[in-house]
Amino acid sequence: MTHSNPQNGDALGVGTRLAHTARDPRAQHGFVNTPLHRGSTVVFRTLDELEGAMRADTRTGPYIYGLMGNPNSRELETMLARLDGGAGAVVVESGLAAVSVPLLAMLSSGDHLLMTDSCYGPSRHICNVVLARMGITTSYYDPRIGAGIDALIRPNTRVIFMESPGSLTFEVQDVPAIARVARARGVTTMIDATWATPLYFRAIEHGCDIAIHALTKYQSGNSDILLGGIVARDEDHWKRVKHTAEAHGHYAHPDDCSTCLRGIRSLEVRLAWHQASALEVARWLESRAEVARMLHPALPSHPDHAIWKRDFTGASGLFGCVLKPHPRGRAHLKAFLEGLRFFGMGFSWGGFESLVVSSDVRSSRVAAPWTDEGALLRFQIGLEDPRDLIADIAQAFDAAARA
Repeated sequence: MTHSNPQNGDALGVGTRLAHTARDPRAQHGFVNTPLHRGSTVVFRTLDELEGAMRADTRTGPYIYGLMGNPNSRELETMLARLDGGAGAVVVESGLAAVSVPLLAMLSSGDHLLMTDSCYGPSRHICNVVLARMGITTSYYDPRIGAGIDALIRPNTRVIFMESPGSLTFEVQDVPAIARVARARGVTTMIDATWATPLYFRAIEHGCDIAIHALTKYQSGNSDILLGGIVARDEDHWKRVKHTAEAHGHYAHPDDCSTCLRGIRSLEVRLAWHQASALEVARWLESRAEVARMLHPALPSHPDHAIWKRDFTGASGLFGCVLKPHPRGRAHLKAFLEGLRFFGMGFSWGGFESLVVSSDVRSSRVAAPWTDEGALLRFQIGLEDPRDLIADIAQAFDAAARA
């Protein structure tokens, strides 16, 4: 086995890049994976070495201190930057940190932020509580606004934040249109692109300045770590994100970085299974009398299917549906959810196990009101046999009807 770091890495297949990027067995006594480097302190033999390290690029130069990076975090950052086609990446200790760090890097008191109304709940909390306390104003916009976002940009607008699809309501945003408007107006664009991963949606190629990933999800794949990644299009954005992460003491533990890299090597094959199984389950659900509408962008019935088909090369295992209103309300929903055998009720996704969660977004939506009366469900389809999952949902529907 030889070290592979091709100059034209994107010419290689995704599986080849996932298997060979950011590892060097020759430097590890022939071992395929880089050993864990736990530690805080790095020592130098001479003053010249120490001063040289302080001036070096932290992506390629000598290590300085554990907080600034270690071989495990650097390998993962190299992988993330290459997958997204960015100038550099920064790994932090959670997906939520991957949202907050670039916002803090690009916004100052008196600035204005445009945030999609379909955003992840904790992202809304950052805007309404943390940024508001700092004197930063947030306006929420309809995720389907497209180029119309130009009318919402103010002289002090510094960032437009997208999430596509929304992780609860699954609107697909017209990212290229929004990015074109933002670039013409000098506004930084960020996107939470966790749903598709860089394998199925390369945000930077579609015009975004910063791509955000909850590596907790598909990249790790085993529901056993918390980790986030931020990929920047260019040097300026990368430096601002990197310096902010360091200034706030954000740190990705080498154990978690190594665990994530172990998962990411198999991402292509796992994601293909998640996609195929989720589509099988979603198509079946679409035929059920209990379901009012499906929220899966890859289904032709989805209102944003054309945008998804244009911009994405695949779908993940996460989708939603709205149930028809039931006279017994919460009692019926409770009987259904608690009757499932193979679906745990939980808020994460991207692991090997299937999950389901119910949500009520009606009180939080301000720009694009949510008017559906039935229960909103989100399904994460894991690596189980989809026929077993379908049978499980069917028996839970039947049990709820009898309860």
